[in-house]
Amino acid sequence: MGRGLLLDGQRKSVEPMAARLGEDGNRQALAHFITTSLWQAVHVRARLAWRMAPAINPTALIIDDTGFLKDGDASACVSRQYTGTAGKVTNCQAGVSLHLASDTASAAIDWRLFLPKSWDPASPQADPGKVARRERCGIPPDMGHVEKWQLALDVIDETRSWGVDVPLVVADGGYGDTAAFRLGLEERGLHYVVGSSTTVTAHPHDATLHIPPHNGRGRPHQPAYPPGAEEREGTGHRCGEAGGSAGAVAGGLPPGQRPQRVQADVLAVRGTAGSGPRDARSARPSREPSCPRAGCWPSGPPPNEPETVQFWLSNLPDDTPLTTLVRLAKLRWRIEHDYREMKQALGLAHFEGRTWNGCHHHVTLVSVAHAFCTLQRITRSPKETAPA
Repeated sequence: MGRGLLLDGQRKSVEPMAARLGEDGNRQALAHFITTSLWQAVHVRARLAWRMAPAINPTALIIDDTGFLKDGDASACVSRQYTGTAGKVTNCQAGVSLHLASDTASAAIDWRLFLPKSWDPASPQADPGKVARRERCGIPPDMGHVEKWQLALDVIDETRSWGVDVPLVVADGGYGDTAAFRLGLEERGLHYVVGSSTTVTAHPHDATLHIPPHNGRGRPHQPAYPPGAEEREGTGHRCGEAGGSAGAVAGGLPPGQRPQRVQADVLAVRGTAGSGPRDARSARPSREPSCPRAGCWPSGPPPNEPETVQFWLSNLPDDTPLTTLVRLAKLRWRIEHDYREMKQALGLAHFEGRTWNGCHHHVTLVSVAHAFCTLQRITRSPKETAPA
């Protein structure tokens, strides 16, 4: 199976691989090995993590998800949903992955297949047709819908249970915007550098939560930020307690200001996703009224700035250099390199994925093949790996 994934070829599904393997290519045996064999993918992933952790010496655990585009509805957990792979809502499977990453190498070591609400019989949004296909797809009866941020925490817990304990997590805004995810990382004693969108609500660093007095009738009031009284000149937002759009709050910061952090810092990096940092600012956001410990909302771009702005939240120590924060934020893009290599060269998206076990077996085998390629790159000299 490993040779089949590594050999040149357009498709890396069972039948094309069996044809390329010649006498060793027993199609029926390969199909059985991937789809119905009882070997435990989690055991292989654990051994993979033990092998790759010392080789990579990871700086961070990177969390992300990717889509596997599908034409039909026979694959396990396929549904119309958004995926960054296509940049739109389309028919696909989605998987959450965890990667070990350093500045020079990375490797996918754990996966979870995302089960949409339409496949969960306990969900009000359950689709009777998809629920009826659960048994045929081999989906465990007790497996229900779990949000992607919770799957991310699950793979982090599993990886740490293997003895691979990396104290920093990096993720994009799909996870960074979720307060429960950030709170989960803090409860586990983990540092994080996570993306955040530009549309979230933000508050100045000096904002504090207040609980209005309760007269004994009805429900007690929830903590909230009271409105401010006056606006900072030229910034378009109120000072003191007031909040507003992320851009309005960040716009009131003098260039280069970096207030002391309480829970998390916001890093706004100007420039496109692939460019190097040209300038950076940070602001200390306040806590959310509905969940005071759950995280912080980001500040936004400075006023009159036409450039693309990226936002990141971090709870790293106050003395962490700003250049280090930028470097760690940019480290997330190693996962895009992994996805591209696994999909284009190793067939990550070529498998039909008809069964639950088959999906997990396939992504595990592709991860092993990708790890082999990574080890070849980092252990051999450029002359040894250069084509003849």
